[in-house]
Formats: sequence, structure tokens, C-alpha cells
Amino acid sequence: MLKQYNIKNYRFRLVAYVVILTIIGILAIGSAKPSVQDNQIMGLIAGLVIMVIVSLIDYSVILKFRRIWYLMIVVLLGLIFVPGVGYEVNSATRWIKIGGFQFQPSELCKIMLIVFFAAFFMRVQEKLNTWQMLLASVILAGIPLLLIVKEPDLSTTIIVTLVFITMLYVAGLSYKIILPILAICIPAAVISIILMLREQFPFLQPYQYSRILSWLDPDKYPDSSRQQQNSIIAIGSGQLWGKGLNNSSITSLKNGNYLSEPQTDFIFTIIGEELGFVGCIIVVILIMLIVFECIMIARKAKDLGGRLLCCGMAALIGFQSFVNIGVTTGLMPNTGLPLPFVSYGLTSLVSMFIGIGLVLNVGLQPKRYGTIENL
Repeated sequence: MLKQYNIKNYRFRLVAYVVILTIIGILAIGSAKPSVQDNQIMGLIAGLVIMVIVSLIDYSVILKFRRIWYLMIVVLLGLIFVPGVGYEVNSATRWIKIGGFQFQPSELCKIMLIVFFAAFFMRVQEKLNTWQMLLASVILAGIPLLLIVKEPDLSTTIIVTLVFITMLYVAGLSYKIILPILAICIPAAVISIILMLREQFPFLQPYQYSRILSWLDPDKYPDSSRQQQNSIIAIGSGQLWGKGLNNSSITSLKNGNYLSEPQTDFIFTIIGEELGFVGCIIVVILIMLIVFECIMIARKAKDLGGRLLCCGMAALIGFQSFVNIGVTTGLMPNTGLPLPFVSYGLTSLVSMFIGIGLVLNVGLQPKRYGTIENL
């Protein structure tokens, strides 16, 4: 399980990017809600320790336990619906609470799903482009996705689906299969959008319709669009350098309590208002660098399993960051997703550090022979 590694292969750059981004998040959280800042600092310390431990464990050994990881995913997501165990917050049951301990299973399950499908796709690589294997893959992904949808947590469902599709592509999905699927999915997507606009789409809850319609026409739905519109105003008011962390300005929307739960889903709003355009760009660049490092490590991975682990994490961080920032800037309908390494949430933070630990271990075992393969 533990091997002798060459320290020169340890991606300290990736560690530095992650730590700097997390520290920026801690500073922003301290300004948004000082009472939880110490918890996030403890999350950073715990995350770093766990990351280092995971980074020294041979990922090939971890992949061998794919059945256990999948069983844990289903069990953890299923426990949410057990009376007395599942914990409801804002009309959604997404937490498990036992005594004074609580955590969000879907955040940890994102990482375990990446591990499972990295192992699964590596094992069935030669049979991947058969309809039987594709159907099996969809069913295996569909079970946890249905459990996440039932919480309900549509945004996490979408992100996990995008990560699954990315990993399926990297695993070697043939264009002969991709093109027919696109020929079906594109018209289906257009029809779905039309049904959503007419409030006739059967899979959306009333509050989800409200968020979509308020995004399209915020003046017509002021109550539903208020949070997002305030976010846009706050980010714009930060201008180039921002108003400063922990400022007491009467013009601050945060200080006026116009932003609800700014330490979580709308943490980017705090960064925009208090650190300005410069702070926002630094955060975006750090996220891009983390994604880039994951992809570069994937290109040098010794096997398909390693490539899939790295690309899965790159997709998770990239897609989730895009959605979070898109929501706070008004580019997408309002939905609840944390900004990786930045938003408050110990389950999310520690889970992300576990994922980075896996990527670092892949980097410690680079391919020794042959040319670098294209993803």
C-alpha cells in the first residue's frame, strides 16, 4: 500500500495553489460570518493532514476496493432518508446527523464516485464501447444520482452527471457512439427548455421553476431574484480593489444583511465586494491552475485508472466552480453549490483535499516508458 516515492515527483505547486485558495476562502468567510472561521481553519489543517496521508497510499490499491466504495456511496446516500438520521436544512434533507456530528454525504460521495468509475472503466476498458457495458455504466451512475435528486439536490446531480460523462469520454468512448447520443440529446434538451419555460417540465419542483423564471426575468419575480440581483450589485460595487475585508462601510450589501448565508454558496460575492475585480481574478486563476495541474498529472499517469482519477477531479473542480461563479454573477439560475476550497463547509473542504491527495499519488507514479498519450 505504501511505496517508496521520488520526492521530485510530488506536485508541491498543486498543494500551494490549493492552500492559497483555501486561505483566501478562510479570510472571506471570516468577513462574511466570523463565528465559523475557526471551524474552516480546523478544516484546512485536517484536510492537509488527510491529503498527505492519502497522497502516500498507492492509488492502485484504493481502486481495488471499488465494490466497497460503491456500497458506501449507496449506504451513505440512503441513510439520509432514515428517520432520526437524515437532517433537514432549508426544506432539503442533505445531511446526516448523529449526536453532535453532522456531515453532507453527497460531498464525500462525489470523490468516491470518481474513485469507483476510475476503477470500473479501467476494468472494462476493452468492452466500454458496447451498448451492454454503457447501459451497465448508466445504471451504476443512475442509482446514486436518483438518491441525490430525491434529497432534493438537482445542482449536485448535474455536476456529478457532468463528471461521469467526462470520465466516460476520457475512458475511450467512441465517436460512433457519441454522435448518435448527441443527435438524441440536443433535441431533447431544446424540448426540455421549452417545457421549463412553460412550467410543464415534470421533473422540476415549484421552487426550481421559480429560480429559472426569475433568472430570465428578474423584474417580474423580484422576491425570487433578490438574492442573485444583490449578489451582482455587490460584486460590481467592489470595482477594481474592493472595499476591504471586514470593512464597516454602510454601502456594503453584506453589512446591510442583504445577502443570506454569504459564507457558503455566495462566498464569491464577498470576494467581489471586498477584494474587488483583482480578488475575483486571483480566485479564478487559482482554480484554473488547479484544474490544469490535475490534467497535466493525468497526461503522465501510468495507467487509465490514474488518468481517470485526475480528470475526474479536474472536471469536478472546474464544473462546480463554473456553476458557483456563474450563479453569483447572474450567468446561470440560482442554485446551491459551494465554491471548491473557498466556501464554508467542512465536508466539502475535507472531501476536496482527499481528492487532491489521490491526484498527488498519481503524480508520484508517473509513466516511465513510451510517449505521453493524448487524453
